[in-house]
Formats: sequence, structure tokens, C-alpha cells
Amino acid sequence: MKVRKILAVGLIFLLVAALLVGCSKQEQQPQQQQQQGQQAPETEKLKVGLVFDVGGRGDLSFNDSAYAGLERAAEDFADKIEVEYREPSGGGQDREQLLRLLAENGYDLIFGVGFLFTEHIQKVSQEFPDVKFGLIDGFIDGLDENSNVTCLLFKEHEGSFLVGAAAAMKSKTGKIGFVGGMKTPLIERFEVGYMAGAKYVNPNIEILSDYIGTTGEAFKDPVKGKELALKQFKAGADVVYHASGASGVGVIEAAAAEKKLAIGVDSDQSLTAKEDQRPYILTSMLKSVDVSVYETIKSLVEGNFKGGYSVFGLAENGVSYAVNDYNKELISDIQPKLDELKDKIIKGEIKVPVDKKEYQEFEKSLFK
Repeated sequence: MKVRKILAVGLIFLLVAALLVGCSKQEQQPQQQQQQGQQAPETEKLKVGLVFDVGGRGDLSFNDSAYAGLERAAEDFADKIEVEYREPSGGGQDREQLLRLLAENGYDLIFGVGFLFTEHIQKVSQEFPDVKFGLIDGFIDGLDENSNVTCLLFKEHEGSFLVGAAAAMKSKTGKIGFVGGMKTPLIERFEVGYMAGAKYVNPNIEILSDYIGTTGEAFKDPVKGKELALKQFKAGADVVYHASGASGVGVIEAAAAEKKLAIGVDSDQSLTAKEDQRPYILTSMLKSVDVSVYETIKSLVEGNFKGGYSVFGLAENGVSYAVNDYNKELISDIQPKLDELKDKIIKGEIKVPVDKKEYQEFEKSLFK
């Protein structure tokens, strides 16, 4: 019996020892893995998608500015995000399809570049409440910071006021022009801001205005853009401002051909124009679409994304006019006046009109 008891006690000690050794090995395993350079799995990256509008990447204007913001974010947050962009079909008929495809593929944030995405983002965002959307230049009513959509809006009329003033100050004929893309309230804001700026510095200046069309195709028709600009130059205009996306390539071509001046839009178009065209680009009305895209992605990465509305004007450096090595001599003599006007707009001393009705009141006030 004593022998059996001794054996039983011995077995118990052996079992306890085995358990202790096993636990010790389990505790040592993570330490050994760390010592051997093994790391825990990486956190899954956030997925950011962007759908271009008509004209697509390479329009040297609005879409390219959005892409610049996406590219910068991809570089700065390379360890936290992965990005993808999609090109629309010829007329942009598949905007909604592309948004939905990205949402179905698990993208966390999706941008629609341009006001033509408004209806589509409104619809798709309701179908995918856990996906966040950035709508550039479009407005959806009734949003708040808890919404999954943020509208990125710009005071393009303020920036257009400054380039309108520049056009009037540089014009030798007393006649300037405007070429718009698709005739919509948004593009009319560019037009009335431009007209208001020109009239502010020269109430007697004559302004010619033409629109390329009434559909999204108007933003990718450089042949028509050139035709309308040539018509305005032949009618006596010596400076023409365009707000027509990729169609503006034709406006710049016309200015160079006639040795007149063009004003670009959205991006600094002196930087992307052909070398022989650069001397004929007075400036560009800049919209910081790249900044709005970048800052929205940054807010997602930092966990601070808010729905609702973000508005970028002169005060927020959301719009401005371009000065670079190619145009600095051409524009230097009028910069002090332009900066003075900018300061007055920011202070509220000049209220820039946003539509034709406000423009008519603004114009009347100049003759009082």
C-alpha cells in the first residue's frame, strides 16, 4: 500500500510539473516570436475610391486637381490607406454604377468629382449607410455632421471676381469674353463673378458670354471651346476666361493662335499648357479641389470624418488666382490691386454676386 501511495504522489508531481512546463512554453512563445522578428498582422488599410466626371484624368483642370489630392494622400498615408480611381464612360452615364461598384467592394470613402454626381451620391449613400461619400461641387439638402455624405463646395464667384478684374485691367480693347461649359447655376457663378470683377474696375467694359452646351459633354469639347473663343476674339475681345473643363484646351489654343490672352480655371493651366501657349495665359482661377480631397481623406484616417458641408472661399484659401514663373511679369503690375480687392471681399466690403439677379443689383450699384 505504501508503495502504491508513493507511486500515486509521484504521478501527481509529474503531472503538475508537465503542466507548469507547458504553461511556461506558451508564455515564452510570443517572446520567442518577437525575438525571431515575427510581428503581429498589420491593421487592415482603409479603402478610398474616386470616380472622375466627364473629361476624366488628364483634363488639365478639375479632374486632375481632384486626382492630385488623392495622390498626395496616398503618399502621405501610404501605411493606412489604399486608393483607386475609376473613369466614367464617354458621357458619364455610368456614374452611379461606378459609385455602387466601389461601395459593394468595401470602400470606406468614395468621391464623386463634380455636381453631376449629386443625384447619384444621394441615392447610393442611402443604400450604403456605412460608406462615406465626398461630393465635390454638389449640394444635397438636409445633411448634418452625422450624415455619411460631405459636400465640398467652393466660392468660385469670389475667385472669378479677381480674374474678371484682372481681365478688365489688362484689356486694351475694352471688350473681354467668357466661355462656359454646361449651362448650369454652378457655371453661371463663374460667369457672374467674372463679370462683376470686370465691371468693378471698369463699369463701361463690354463682356461677351457663350456656353458650349447643356449636357455634360460640354466639358470635353475643345473644338467647340476654340470655336467660341475665336468668335469672341474676332468680335474684339482681347481676354477670354473659360470655365469649361477639358474644353478649355481649345480656348487656350485660340488665344495663342490670335496672340490674345486666356484665363484658365480650377488648376494653374500655365503649368500644363504647351510652351508656346504659356505667354498667352494671363492667370488661372484656382479652385483647391486637391486640398478638399486631401483634407477629407485625412479626416477619415484620423477618425474625424464629418458629414454636412465644407465651403472653401478666398478667406479659406479655397479659391485664388495663379502666379508662377510663366506669368509673373505679365501680371505683376496689377497684383497690388488684385490683392486689395481680395482683402475687401474677405472683409465683406465687396459682396460678390452669385447669380444673374444679384449681378444686376451689383451692376446698378456701380452707377449710383
